[in-house]
Amino acid sequence: MKNLFKVLMLISLVAVFIGCASSPISMPDVEHNLVILHTNDYHGHPSAFYDYPAGGQGGLPAQATYVNAVRAANPNVLVLSAGDLNTGRPESNFFKAEPDIIGHNFIGYDALAMGNHEFDPNFEQMQKQIADSDFPWLCANVVNKDGSYIDNVLPYTIKDFGDFKVAIIGLLDVGTEKTGSPANIENLMFRDEVEVANELVPMLKKQADIVIALVHMGIYGEDGDNAEGSKRIAAQVPGVALVIDGHTHTKLEEPVMVKNEVTGNNVAVVQAGYWGLFVGNASLSFMNGEVTGLDWRMDPINVKWREKLDDGTKVYHFVGEELKEDAALAALIQPYVDKVDAVLDGVIGTATAPFLNDDTRKMETAIGDMVADSMLWYANSQNLGADFAFQNGGGIRTSIADGDIQKRTIYEVLPFDNSVMTVTMKGSDVIALFDQTPAAVTHGAMPQVSEGVSFTIDTATGTVSDVLINGSPIDPAKEYVIATNSYLASGGDGYKVFKNNVGVYDSSLMQRDAFIDYVVYLGGSITPEVKGRFEVK
Repeated sequence: MKNLFKVLMLISLVAVFIGCASSPISMPDVEHNLVILHTNDYHGHPSAFYDYPAGGQGGLPAQATYVNAVRAANPNVLVLSAGDLNTGRPESNFFKAEPDIIGHNFIGYDALAMGNHEFDPNFEQMQKQIADSDFPWLCANVVNKDGSYIDNVLPYTIKDFGDFKVAIIGLLDVGTEKTGSPANIENLMFRDEVEVANELVPMLKKQADIVIALVHMGIYGEDGDNAEGSKRIAAQVPGVALVIDGHTHTKLEEPVMVKNEVTGNNVAVVQAGYWGLFVGNASLSFMNGEVTGLDWRMDPINVKWREKLDDGTKVYHFVGEELKEDAALAALIQPYVDKVDAVLDGVIGTATAPFLNDDTRKMETAIGDMVADSMLWYANSQNLGADFAFQNGGGIRTSIADGDIQKRTIYEVLPFDNSVMTVTMKGSDVIALFDQTPAAVTHGAMPQVSEGVSFTIDTATGTVSDVLINGSPIDPAKEYVIATNSYLASGGDGYKVFKNNVGVYDSSLMQRDAFIDYVVYLGGSITPEVKGRFEVK
């Protein structure tokens, strides 16, 4: 049945492209109501999990209960994901997102816009994920080098609610050309999101009552001519009723309203945090193809906050009401959790205080220092002669809570299957490496560095200064050995300068395992401390 659905979708897509007549859209002057539930940057969190300061938050079984309640109260409900299904907790990573797709199928997602982390698996693994999904994967602007769409990926889908139709177009940040796994995207072409949307939306307006842009592009600060990310779609593509976004893990208090430069209409851009901790709930009214009303909020999925009482007791409260887990879905996911627990429940050490990851894309952090130091320590324990270590902040995915540190925690902190490598580079290329760092501030490419490195980033001028390696300025003629992860060594996150090397060595040890060994080497007890290695001003 699933394969038949996909065949029919492809047939209908071809029919549209060759100009076949479509079914009539809704009657004029009739207002319709649609509830759109949406998540983004879910990142492999199928079961309830610890998120500072409490456990038992999020999880697809609780989300299923929430979605079922919304469906029971509303006749027209659309459930969408704005991308990054992949890469997170070990119960997802160990099984290549199999439990996550089971959960999304169970909930009844209607579509997923591909995120940059959908390119973490290789092509065969991606195709298996698509085949296992009961919902279409959408991406209109990333195509094969010959211009054809990625196998089994659709540019858009049209959902028929009987009285009206909704078109959903998928778009992916073109920056994925830099941040995606180089080996997995080398045969793809990334087209400008606005250009592609302006090609497709006028056609879709003839096929459906409204068009929703389901995008993985990110919400950034500027509007108008300086708009970045998803705001560009709202500002520069006429005919889009709503932009549902992902990529920047943004928790909004209210929709971001952007004035379309062609129509003058205000278009809402929404995003719902990350990890399935929240579901965006948009109640949309429309008539004659135009939005007549929008109410939007983010609803928590068993999110908790901590209160410390006068006697020192810590009490945890739900933000909103507690959601009971859907027992049937919980039973489907539990075997994956059990298999992982058997491997990862062992305690490797203790954190005397939390190592928080909140600002790792903005500044030096204690967790960033630890990750970089662990690579440098491991490389030199193998007599590889590393001068320093360089880590991308976006490769560090969560915090370490205070107390016992389970092995599983490190798999969550460093979920990517990256090995520790050393890259030997000329000093002139090391200078070029640090010259890239000002542009990385607030992005996944934000550097975290080991002991032996110091520098200053000036965001106002976009320059880096006072770069010292082990106390000395970089000598352009000297060769330096840098410990890093295999993603960066292959040119990931835009650091293609790593490919201008004079030698590489892959230790074949996973980065997360080097971190675990480092904690043990330190005696098992670690304390967060920002070492003062660099400044961002």
